[in-house]
Parts: sequence; C-alpha cells; structure tokens
Amino acid sequence: MFNELINSIDEELKRLLNPVYPERIYKAMGYSVMAGGKRMRPLLMLLAHKAVGGDKNDKRIMTFACALEMIHTYSLIHDDLPAMDNDDLRRGKPTCHRQFDEATAILAGDGLLTYAFELMLYDPSFKYEPRYTRAAWEIARLSGMDGMLVGQVVDVESEGKQIDAGTLEYIHKNKTGGLIKAALMAGGIIGGADESKIKLLESLGEDMGYAFQIKDDILDVTSTEEVLGKPILSDEKNQKVTYVSLYGLEKAQKDYIELSRQAVDKAKKLGEEAEQLADYINSLVDRVK
Repeated sequence: MFNELINSIDEELKRLLNPVYPERIYKAMGYSVMAGGKRMRPLLMLLAHKAVGGDKNDKRIMTFACALEMIHTYSLIHDDLPAMDNDDLRRGKPTCHRQFDEATAILAGDGLLTYAFELMLYDPSFKYEPRYTRAAWEIARLSGMDGMLVGQVVDVESEGKQIDAGTLEYIHKNKTGGLIKAALMAGGIIGGADESKIKLLESLGEDMGYAFQIKDDILDVTSTEEVLGKPILSDEKNQKVTYVSLYGLEKAQKDYIELSRQAVDKAKKLGEEAEQLADYINSLVDRVK
C-alpha cells in the first residue's frame, strides 16, 4: 500500500518537474527531488487526509503533498552547501552543489521553494477555498518562522557550543518537526478535520518529528555511509551537540521508542480510518536510514 502511494508521488513529481527552458535549473531541481528518499512527508499528508475521512477524489491533496516534498528538498540542498554542513553526498549521490555548482544549487533550492507555493496557491476557479488557503499558510508557517527555518538558524548558531537540553529540543522540534507537523496538519485541514483533530495531528507531528531526529542522531553513530547514503559522524565533524552526545545511546534509543509509541497512540485516536497512518508510523520505528 505504501509503495503504491510512493510511486504515485514520484510520478507526479516527475510530471511537475519536466525540464523546460532554462533546462539547467529544472535538471538541478529534478536531480535533487528524484535522488531518492522515503517520501515520508508527502506520505504522511496523504495518510492524514485519509485518516480524517478526506475526499478520495480530491486531486489537490497530491499537489500539496508534492509541494511539501519540494520544500523539504530545498532545505536539504541548502543544508548541504559549503556555508552550512558542506556535505558531498546525499542519498548516496553527489549533493546538488557537487553535481552542478554552488550557484545552481542555491537557485535550485530557491526554485523548489517558490514553485511549491505556486502549485499550492494556484486555483483555476479563483475561488480559493479556505481549507486550501489555510493548509498553505500552515505549511508556510512551519517551513519558516515557526518551524524548520528557525530550527536551522539555532542549529547553525549552536555549532561548536555546549548547548543545553532545552535548546536541543527546540532545534529538533522545529528543524525536523516543522515539516512533519505541516504534513499532518495540512492533510487533516484539506480533509475537512475539525479543530480538535487538527490539534491532535499537530501533537502527533511534534512527537514524530522529535523521534525522527533522535533516530537520525542514533544512526549517525551506529550506521555506515553505505547504508545511510551520506557521511556518518557528521554531527561530530561539525561539532554539534546531539541527543546521543547529550544523553547517551541507551537513553536515546529508549526515548525514541517511547515517542514513537506516543505518536502511534495519538494516530489511533483519530478513528478507524487512521489505521494506515498508525501502521506507517510503526513501520518507521525500525528504519535503518
């Protein structure tokens, strides 16, 4: 079931990123988007939409899901740049600035971000239904000044410093958790969820985002470059405090399992239609990359 949805997401992304003039920028955008990845965020959006009883015939939910993946990919392109993490590999392939050049990579990230909002805000009827407008607003908010961007800012500012637990939690819940919350909330909003379910999805997303980053911290010290498709021990190289370095591997693994369990429990509270969402969250617990 999940593979079928992922294939649908990939097909739509290919269609949306079909190269036209100037081809180089489209090729750079498409290179990074189609380099692989779990498609976790768009998949969460589609599953949240289903969990709240969203209209199966609503084609715009797939557009929003693909737009969110573009925003996620823009953040990875910029995160890999020499001014940030200066990474050479992403998903087992050369990073965008290595495959093309630094200027093209910056513009490819910019292109994906702006194109994402163009896609979400385009309404051929020009009626602009409130649920789509609100979903786009939540994605903007949680991608930027109340989510991913500010988490990244504090992450960069914290390099080489011995930060406290509160700062690390802020980074994880925003830098990683921002787009995960956006995916779940937007899926619920487009699906017609009431405010109580939207709040539940937000809380679920916060647990998932925190858990996902803790797992990334664990894999950074326990996995291999071949499995991850990117350098290991990168946090140590960049002198970053992580959940593992702050609390130890044993506690990190225990807390990751507990947060994942909480997220599954919250998904189940959404009702019978949320079974696939709960199953998907469970499937992430044993991920190896």
